Amino acid sequence: MGCGRVGAGLAIDLEAAGHSVSIIDQNREAFRRLGADFNGKTVAGVGFDRDILLEAGIEKADAFAAVSNGDNSNILAARVARETYGVANVVARIYDPARAEIYQRLGIPTVATVLWTTDQIMRRLAPEGSRSEWRDASGVIQLCEVHLHHDWFGKPVSLIEESTDARVAFITRLGEGMIPNENTVLQEGDLVHVMVSDKELKTVELALSKSPDEA
Repeated sequence: MGCGRVGAGLAIDLEAAGHSVSIIDQNREAFRRLGADFNGKTVAGVGFDRDILLEAGIEKADAFAAVSNGDNSNILAARVARETYGVANVVARIYDPARAEIYQRLGIPTVATVLWTTDQIMRRLAPEGSRSEWRDASGVIQLCEVHLHHDWFGKPVSLIEESTDARVAFITRLGEGMIPNENTVLQEGDLVHVMVSDKELKTVELALSKSPDEA
């Protein structure tokens, strides 16, 4: 639902990956973003209207993304798709970070675009500490990118887990993700992503901001 830049991009990418796609938008002109090669179904109407959803094929859908420019419309459409039609994979884009967290805790997967963009920019402006990348539905566990003291580089990844209550989930090295093993050594420029509980986050940040010996 939603044929703006995000919705159109999703539709084109999903079709290119071999999926059959229907896209809903109130404005027929929006479908021009899809280009002449798009072979999916376009449906003009309100994306949380049941007749419109049925016309789009919601009863056979494996997934539904609500990415219009309205938070209320997105969350309502996502709930209808999941609760009324039993769609297995549902996600809603939410602009208001506070509301996104509430819906996430209610079990409605959300993407808080403002919060995500702010985090991405802050990560580049002020790399110290950590930046949350994911939080579980209960709000207890986070996946964070953490900033390391330079003395950690050249040391084994396992030392982070030995020195803190964090678990290293993956490393981004030269722009590519990798899952470390017991032989992986940290290199200058690595971005380290850890799983950590909220209550331990500050302690972990403090430990990693120091050299391994001090930690």
